Amino acid sequence: MAILLSIHPDNPQENRLQQVVDCIKKGGVVIYPTDTVYGIGCNLYNEKAIERICRIKEVKPNKMHLSFICYDLSDISKYARIITTPTFRLMKKALPGAFTFILESNKEVPKLFDMKKKQVGIRVPNHKIPREIVRMLGNPILTTSIKDSDAEHMTDPELIFEMYEKQVDIVIDGGIGGLLPSTVIDCTDDNFEIIRQGAGNLEEVMA
Repeated sequence: MAILLSIHPDNPQENRLQQVVDCIKKGGVVIYPTDTVYGIGCNLYNEKAIERICRIKEVKPNKMHLSFICYDLSDISKYARIITTPTFRLMKKALPGAFTFILESNKEVPKLFDMKKKQVGIRVPNHKIPREIVRMLGNPILTTSIKDSDAEHMTDPELIFEMYEKQVDIVIDGGIGGLLPSTVIDCTDDNFEIIRQGAGNLEEVMA
């Protein structure tokens, strides 16, 4: 049974963040706010926790798209291949922000479920709670958006808790979430392609 844990979005309490980090280290699954919609995630290196998320999302493990929340750009080089100068410049301008960048993964990306993942999505949200969790944990967390047919229902952490309390370990109440997911940009080459238009405005970043 999950707990609903209130954490201040601008000045997150360290003891409560530590409670979340300890849960993730033990294989827990957590729902948390981002600068877009609420997300669900776990330790990148815990296979059983990732399997739990796949069951919650009703997706087969080998169909799971790998997206990570990183603390900053320094984390990205650990999981993606050499990033070209145009891509690096774009990411430096855009992050932290409401974007997911699709990059070629490197050999450090865990070989989850014996499936070699050639691409990885990188998120550095402009939100202190998930970034501080990653910083304190010491490695990225696997992340995916929670989804529901009633989108507005999924902006309220108390309603999210009611829906997921039997499936996850912690639901963080960091205030009302957004309705739009991140903008997804394919950066596997320098011809940047928007895969999904969301909250992030690429034209503003590149202006």
